[in-house]
Amino acid sequence: MTRPEISFEFFPPKTLEASFRLWDTVQTLAPLEPRFISVTYGAGGTTRELTRDAVATLHKSSGLPVAAHLTCVDASRQETLEIADRFARAGVENIVALRGDPPKGQNKFVPHSDGFAHSVELIEALAETEMFSIRVGAYPDKHPEARDFAADIDWLKAKLDAGADEALTQFFFEAETFFRFRDACEKSGIDKPIVPGILPIENWKGARSFAQRCGAHIPEWVENAFEKALRDDREDLLATALCTELCSDLIEGGVDKLHFYTLNRPELTRDVCFALGINPKTELQNVA
Repeated sequence: MTRPEISFEFFPPKTLEASFRLWDTVQTLAPLEPRFISVTYGAGGTTRELTRDAVATLHKSSGLPVAAHLTCVDASRQETLEIADRFARAGVENIVALRGDPPKGQNKFVPHSDGFAHSVELIEALAETEMFSIRVGAYPDKHPEARDFAADIDWLKAKLDAGADEALTQFFFEAETFFRFRDACEKSGIDKPIVPGILPIENWKGARSFAQRCGAHIPEWVENAFEKALRDDREDLLATALCTELCSDLIEGGVDKLHFYTLNRPELTRDVCFALGINPKTELQNVA
């Protein structure tokens, strides 16, 4: 099986304990040589400053390319581009440009009066700076706010045409979901890389709730499998097996890049990578 390129996503820490956990997570996964790591925004842009600090720290200390998430939420155009400029001055050359989720208490996204109306405007502005490699989000299952599946494809094409270089998908449970999406993208004329997003399921209850919110289809067989695994206290074993099988199916279908949503818990992601043959590269030293 071909060794895929990998990348990892983290969220910024809100406490000292969480900071240590993030650093331990990065240290655990860094030997797998990801092509980049990314740091998210909280819902509604609530961790904007934390994201900036985490990105700057990881860029200086990890030795890895770091991608900063940037959204349109609750900020003017000037404020958003100033944040991007700070990333650039810190040496960060990668941005994941997103519209962003609405702030807590709001049912839908409402643009700032002086802000970007949507992600395409943000991408266009970032592309004009010529300072960043730009990645965007994609939805193999229909986005909850999209009119239909075709509208999702059209919107992704608009984001890529606006200057984005690559798309990272929302997570999904079956390889066929991604293949169907990839085929539809190719048919629409999209020729830039689309990287499947992988969620190793550390907690089924949390993953299930997240899937329902973001529109990811949950197959009945997955529901049944986790219900049985929870009763038998084998949730981790099942999660590792299913995630490894999903990744293997994707690789066999021609996928050469995988993006893991780690939730700042490295063990399951590491175990899946090991099962795929993605191991730390070591050098022999002082061998007589």
